[in-house]
Amino acid sequence: MTVTITPTKLAGRVTPPPSKSQAHRLLIAAALAEGESLIRRLAPSKDILATRRCLEALGAEFQETEEGLIVHGLGANAMSPLRRMALPRLDCGESGSTLRFLIPVALAVRGGGEFTGGGRLMERPLEPYFAIFREKGIFYQQKNGVLTVQGLLTPGTYALRGDVSSQFFTGLLFALPLLDGPSAIVPTTALESGDYIAMTCRAMDRFGVTSTATLSLPPQYHLAGNQRYHPAEAAVEADWSQAGFWYAARALGSAVELDGLDINSAQGDKVVAEHFDRLTRPGDVDIDVSGCPDLAPPLAVMGAVRQGHTRLGNAGRLRMKESDRLDSVTQVLSALGADIVQGPDYLDIQGKDRLAGGVRVDSFNDHRIAMMAAVAATRCQRPVTVTGAEAVEKSYPDFWAEYERTGGLLTWNT
Repeated sequence: MTVTITPTKLAGRVTPPPSKSQAHRLLIAAALAEGESLIRRLAPSKDILATRRCLEALGAEFQETEEGLIVHGLGANAMSPLRRMALPRLDCGESGSTLRFLIPVALAVRGGGEFTGGGRLMERPLEPYFAIFREKGIFYQQKNGVLTVQGLLTPGTYALRGDVSSQFFTGLLFALPLLDGPSAIVPTTALESGDYIAMTCRAMDRFGVTSTATLSLPPQYHLAGNQRYHPAEAAVEADWSQAGFWYAARALGSAVELDGLDINSAQGDKVVAEHFDRLTRPGDVDIDVSGCPDLAPPLAVMGAVRQGHTRLGNAGRLRMKESDRLDSVTQVLSALGADIVQGPDYLDIQGKDRLAGGVRVDSFNDHRIAMMAAVAATRCQRPVTVTGAEAVEKSYPDFWAEYERTGGLLTWNT
């Protein structure tokens, strides 16, 4: 779908959607439990639906109610009879979280699985798992867009790079307590996105599974074996990652106020509030986005329309997102008139008073690029047309409705 945005300021109160990152984790913990759990405030984004679909393939069941989603867990444990069943087929859509979280879970629960996905998903890095599989003697094969993994996880030490993605840590954290002995996850490099790992540990603890992190830097994670997930109730928090785009709209002059955010959240992207304060003051700003890569698109918009130079550094992981975000952010903002240059792992942006607009830009089938373009349009001189606008359905299905409700002027062409 294609949308043309007539530049205008936005105004109103916005509650960001439920956190996609937290929802993945609560769903997985509930699905591994024995009994019924209740998860409130779930948003039907494509990524969350992908996780639900895969958990059903593993043996969990879901029931929609007025109160929330009831999860009938599969009762995962060290002696699970599900391992004797045929390998499940797990369609992860375009969700990197779903794929990386569930590979170890599928091994622990079903002895493996056949993983598929769309877009760039199966091109995204999985080598940290493959290195473990080679060491542990677990079979894996990637062929014709299907990743087949088969074998048994065994208790022990799991060495894992900390500078590729915290999602690999989360997958192992969920799976290793189900084994019949103790395990440890040992980072072999500095750990990035540690707040996401903390969010995983909180979700596990809520469902009765414990882990211990050492005080070393980087921390090691120790997990007792023979643990079981227990049913629980939980509500998903508002999403600080998506709040980043509304903070960007505020930075560009829109009178948008945010509701429903928990400043004590485990979500690492709550740091957007601090970055907003820095970027709304004149002067040069240098931001390390290694711990908050999803914030790079809204931060880039803030940097494009301000007084001063902005550098977003340690951003190499952005090249393996739904798009190569260092490139797609640069292409879109440059087309709109921003002064932006990309490097191997950084963005350099010289702020301007406003952008020109008057062009057609592509979303690159990337939800965060589509939302970035929409926010940037509020400070353009001429209309902006965005192709592939439906990409927002991956994480924020109501984004365009909220944009319009707060005064955005949209013209749709299918």
